[in-house]
Amino acid sequence: MEIREATEADWPAIWPIVEAVVRAGETYTYPRDMDPTFGRTLWMQPPPGVTLVAVDEGGRVLGTAKTGPNHMGPGAHVATASFMVATEARGQGVGRALGEAVIARATADGYRAMQFNAVVEANRSAVRLWQALGFRIIGTTPEAFDHPREGLVGLHIMHRRL
Repeated sequence: MEIREATEADWPAIWPIVEAVVRAGETYTYPRDMDPTFGRTLWMQPPPGVTLVAVDEGGRVLGTAKTGPNHMGPGAHVATASFMVATEARGQGVGRALGEAVIARATADGYRAMQFNAVVEANRSAVRLWQALGFRIIGTTPEAFDHPREGLVGLHIMHRRL
């Protein structure tokens, strides 16, 4: 697997991943009826942000991540990131590889920390992965996410120094 910066030519392969994750409604606060135009605006980061893709040996996009400053101005030294993995590639280390790549990229870009603003507490595999990569839960907004199967669940704020 190779992780590299996404190009405009990657969007047609990224969109089905984004669409499937968003439509499932289990992990992001994005509108479930998001269209490709809005999805592209949301996911393909302009500088100083960056969008990455994980691709297999044949060039098939397995997953994607976006990262950049969590806030502007005096908060721009803290990065944030979001991740999506194709359904058929889950459980194969794609999320971990993207997480490690994003941490390395944010560190190289001079960020001091990374913060995830809304990790759905019902997304237990993601919470475990981020904890394994050094993130800790610094707060939870109770009942802030309406999960399609579990009902109202919390959104974790997770943080890691770089």
